[in-house]
Amino acid sequence: MLEIPESHVIAGQLNETIRGKTISFVEAGHTPHSFTWYSEKPELYDDLLSGKKIGCSRAVGGMVEIEAQDCRLLIQDGASPRFYEEGKAPSKHQLFVEFDDGTALACSVQMYGGIWAFHEGENNNPYYLTALEKPSPLSETFDFPYFLSLRDEDSGRLSAKAFLATKQRIPGLGNGTLQDILFTCGIHPKRKMEEVSGTEYRSMYDAVKNVLAEMAAKGGRDTEKDLFARPGGYTTILSKKTLWTPCPRCGYELRKGTYLGGTIYYCEHCQS
Repeated sequence: MLEIPESHVIAGQLNETIRGKTISFVEAGHTPHSFTWYSEKPELYDDLLSGKKIGCSRAVGGMVEIEAQDCRLLIQDGASPRFYEEGKAPSKHQLFVEFDDGTALACSVQMYGGIWAFHEGENNNPYYLTALEKPSPLSETFDFPYFLSLRDEDSGRLSAKAFLATKQRIPGLGNGTLQDILFTCGIHPKRKMEEVSGTEYRSMYDAVKNVLAEMAAKGGRDTEKDLFARPGGYTTILSKKTLWTPCPRCGYELRKGTYLGGTIYYCEHCQS
């Protein structure tokens, strides 16, 4: 699943790879998928996008937005975009965009995800609009005073995981990236925010900024793939790949559990 680091990396790769190309053909919905969401009927995507020249791509939370003149193509976190040289496109996909030079961009959805095409300013999806409005942790605008503003009276009843990864407090920060963030600041995912001291909250902020920046700088997490299907260069501390291995700090084996609809990984000794 795309989260902040991967959307940042892929947006940069798209700018280096497809910017300036013209769309010659679009096919959406080629391979049926019950949990792929489109903003319009899939068969309308070609009329909307063909002939448009690709502009700038950018990360919007855990999504990637591609400019195509007066239109936008938005790839949600559950979709995987891949670039293909001429004649090498996959046979199965939920979106296929061919360019005037024969190269292509294809998107596949594994579990669930959205692939939206729309005229600029005509997407009223609240998930998208919130991600547009809020600053990214990779930006200077996401400073400690801003992080303090996210902590209100109601947040005290939330767990650390719920605080960081629900209600779009930080768009694009999800269950994958929060694992290493909470390990870095020594806070257990189930710990209530009302128990987190001011000093610990500052450590949480530093972990959010530093861990996400490192993930992005290294091309994303090693559990995810980039535009060219290459795994990221950031070695995850807590993930399914490291389960039951020794904690890098204390040597105690890393554990997992199920919480708030997803898997959590943690060290019982280093996170409290």
